Amino acid sequence: MDDLRAQSEAPSKGPGMSDSLTPAVSVVIPCYNYGRYLPQALDSVLGQTFSDWEIVVVDDGSTDDSPAVAQDFIDRHPDRRIRLLRQANAGVSAARNAGIAAAAGRYILPLDADDVIAPTMLEKTTAVLDAEPDIAIASTDLFIFTDAEDLPPQVLPLPPYTKELLLQRLIMFYCSLYRREAWEVVGGYNESMRAGEDWDFWIGCAERGFDAYHIPEPLFGARNKDTGLHVEAAENDLTVRARIVANHPTAFKPLTQAWAQALLQHEQDACQHDARVPDEILTRAGEMDQFLRFVMDLQRVARQQHYRIQHLEKALAEQTGPS
Repeated sequence: MDDLRAQSEAPSKGPGMSDSLTPAVSVVIPCYNYGRYLPQALDSVLGQTFSDWEIVVVDDGSTDDSPAVAQDFIDRHPDRRIRLLRQANAGVSAARNAGIAAAAGRYILPLDADDVIAPTMLEKTTAVLDAEPDIAIASTDLFIFTDAEDLPPQVLPLPPYTKELLLQRLIMFYCSLYRREAWEVVGGYNESMRAGEDWDFWIGCAERGFDAYHIPEPLFGARNKDTGLHVEAAENDLTVRARIVANHPTAFKPLTQAWAQALLQHEQDACQHDARVPDEILTRAGEMDQFLRFVMDLQRVARQQHYRIQHLEKALAEQTGPS
């Protein structure tokens, strides 16, 4: 767990560091009004044990101080390969696509501006892709943290990768390292999707034969801002699933395709109560909500335990008095 939130600056040379002007990894960070979180995301990349990286920050039309925060970080680290792109607000998919198009690395790591990566994230994921030419994506477990610095992060393990399981539910989070070729062949992230764009992208990769490997270590940190993780996707879970099915008709059964088309035609109530709704969709439809409840329960229990310990320590100190 010491690996989870340590963010000390990496040495100028480290595992995977080369003298080439072309980095091995491009970390692409879209940012929309997250200037208050961006430094932590940037510091987590700066603290990597693997040093052959560049950062491309894409300001997606922010109205806060995000561009200034990014530029200040660049100015303070002139020896690092860090760039800032600015565009009118177009959403996370468009921002990722713009950043990747401008990136030079053979491997891509998307990182949202409010999240972080553990210090060995790049070292361990690049090792997988370097050693296994047939693997295109390296995913990891995750840890969930809050803005309360004294509250320990909670680890969430994810299952090993299979294409079949990926079609049923999201088993890889957006922050996974992948070969640039996968993004090029798939055609990037679907810019019309406001939620579920990462799941849609992973299915596109699977359709085109790109395989993935799961590292069972919590190397990606997702910030829980008390509004829930992937809240928009969870609130519109069935619609997101239907759009993904519609985007990838050959990956799903005809019955599933028909269900998706019906739901997207505003027949959601009928679909939800129709006994013929495909099992591969609706038997999994509650899993995102279950996942969110699991996350929030973990946070709630952790808070309760933390504050109970604080209360007991205070009470004990008052009883014993000064030593």
